[in-house]
Amino acid sequence: MSGAQMTQAETPSGIGRTLLLFGAVALLFVLTGIFQSWNLALNILNMALISSIMALGVNMQWGYAGLFSVGTMGFVALGGLAVVLISAEPVPGAWALGGPGIVAGLALGAAAIAVAIFAYRHLPKGKLRGFAVAGILIAGFFAYRAVFDPSVLAVETNDPATAGNLGGLGLPSLLAWPAGGLLAAAAAWAIGKTALGLRSDYLAIATLGIAEIIIAVLKNEDWLARGVKNVISLPRPVPYEVDMQKSASFLDWANRYGFDPTTTSSIIVKLCYAGLFVVVLLAIIWLSEAALKSPWGRMMRAIRDNEVAAEAMGKDVTRRHLQVFILGSAVIGIAGAMMTTMDSQLTPGTYQPLRFTFLIWVMVIVGGSGNNWGSVLGGFLIWWLWVMVEPIGLWLMNVITYGMGDGWLKSHLLESAAHMRLLTMGLVLLLVLRFSPRGLMPEK
Repeated sequence: MSGAQMTQAETPSGIGRTLLLFGAVALLFVLTGIFQSWNLALNILNMALISSIMALGVNMQWGYAGLFSVGTMGFVALGGLAVVLISAEPVPGAWALGGPGIVAGLALGAAAIAVAIFAYRHLPKGKLRGFAVAGILIAGFFAYRAVFDPSVLAVETNDPATAGNLGGLGLPSLLAWPAGGLLAAAAAWAIGKTALGLRSDYLAIATLGIAEIIIAVLKNEDWLARGVKNVISLPRPVPYEVDMQKSASFLDWANRYGFDPTTTSSIIVKLCYAGLFVVVLLAIIWLSEAALKSPWGRMMRAIRDNEVAAEAMGKDVTRRHLQVFILGSAVIGIAGAMMTTMDSQLTPGTYQPLRFTFLIWVMVIVGGSGNNWGSVLGGFLIWWLWVMVEPIGLWLMNVITYGMGDGWLKSHLLESAAHMRLLTMGLVLLLVLRFSPRGLMPEK
């Protein structure tokens, strides 16, 4: 390969810059472990790995195809819901009372939509088609509610303090990760069929609204995942700290080397999670890089750069947009399932656009949109800053106010440390856009 043919990342200077950036971010995690605690450092690391996978999904949509979707939060939540549906233990009493009715109601609603679509496609244009489609949908809606509502009420009144939902299939939690991707992909297909024809700014508004609808459903449909009462004690693929601390062999090993059993068990569990997350992250990066370097990837970038020219060359732009939208959403859904598995609980109230949409966008922009490794770098750096800026800001305010007399100014400065996160994210974004507008690791 000649020098002119080498890409930026393949040149010695490009490789050196990449290693330097990743080394600097790794140093931040090491210093956190040395000066604070390794438990905290590993906890930040695990969430950084998950956030990097989310950033990869957004990078597929924006960096590959230029799709400005801000519905990331909804796909993360659907991934979490998949963990409940796949891994949670079933509730036999709820299934006996209303399970068949809920399934029948959902099937009836889906059948009504399918019949309405069939009528719309096969009836000639005119008032008859409009009245027929409206009549089918209205009749189907009332029939669906007549079957669905009594069954939901029966399920939600079944031991509501500890259950009140149908539960899941009781399968291993690792199976919930690809299931989360499939559930998010199915939702992305339904969204993309209606929203991808919109202009970019309207697409952003539509996806943000749909994400809020998904969260509202999770919060209010108790039969599905207990709503705001949360689903707890979800199974996980790594050992439990309590079980390790009860193991005689583990206690002997910890005592032999002078380790605290409680702290050591927690670190081992976090290392197990980190190993699983690294495997998933590397697999997704490998597949993403292979896709990006393939003819499909070159076509996607051509569509991103000039849709009109791509259409003139015979490319189906809408179909390709739908493909990449589904793929990116599936990756985000996998990350959402991984996060819920690590937390061992689904809490719909914690899904906020600031954390699960806009912060992920900051990771992609800072790292370098269109570059998979840049998204990973942005995920690690931004999540470390998101967690550590507040305690660092509190320390800084304590230094500034040292020797200052008690009063409103000192109190105001100390209280302002809680807002350092937002200030720092904005400052980092502005600096990157000013001095490196293509990100820390620009696209090749």
